Amino acid sequence: MKIAVAGATGAIGKSLIPLLVAAGHEVTGFTRHAASAARLEAQDAKAAVLDIFDREAVFAAIREAEPETVIHQLTSLGERDFASNTRIRTTGTRHLVDAALAAGVRRMIAQSISWAYAPGEGTATEEEPLDLDAPAPRSGTIQGVRALETAASEMPEAVILRYGLFYGPGTWYAKDGYMADEVRRGALPATDGVASFVHVEDAASAALLALGWPSGAVNVVDDRPAPGGEWLPHYAALLGAPAPERQPGAARGERGAANAKAKRLGWQPRFADWRDGFAATLG
Repeated sequence: MKIAVAGATGAIGKSLIPLLVAAGHEVTGFTRHAASAARLEAQDAKAAVLDIFDREAVFAAIREAEPETVIHQLTSLGERDFASNTRIRTTGTRHLVDAALAAGVRRMIAQSISWAYAPGEGTATEEEPLDLDAPAPRSGTIQGVRALETAASEMPEAVILRYGLFYGPGTWYAKDGYMADEVRRGALPATDGVASFVHVEDAASAALLALGWPSGAVNVVDDRPAPGGEWLPHYAALLGAPAPERQPGAARGERGAANAKAKRLGWQPRFADWRDGFAATLG
């Protein structure tokens, strides 16, 4: 299958490109940085350097790649540029979808998040609504997610991957990542808010499997949603950082997500428990 991957050199893309190539697919990776093109070519993928906000460039890249599927893994989270990230979800997704439809592409797989659900009891399933009534500043994130998912769903076939919090190489939770630095300086309190994690390699394996999944949203998270009072002290200890301050309460929507649907579709994460994954990546 011919596949175009937007965000091919990001945290997920770095693991996903080799999986797609090994499965026999003809892959074109889109990247913002010319320096990353050689890395893609070394992985036996074609490379296209473009700005996702340049509509004409996106149309041209899709036409040239002639993909049957577009995989959308673009973010600006590595740079902690939240305004750009929202713009990617809105304008960038719009450009990808319009270009794909114009080129006759049938399927899109798009990266979303699993902590955008409305408040409720227990872990969230895919049948529950997004938190469209959220106040600012959360409302900005939710509206960006809604725009991304709505646009992607205009495709004849669309799989929305609602990922948990990424950890592993190239993420905020890596040894050299933003969250690790925050924990080392004691700036992150351990709250009652529940989080669902997923290792980046497990996230990439879900994107590969999603080539054959039916349309719809799928939570891609591990088996063990956990409150901050549980996972954060464990994480801090592995980093050799001070024990975090305990702070009761939780932010809106911090309820974790359920992965039963992904498992029914055949996804089996290597790290089903963040404790094992943290130990493997931080220990």
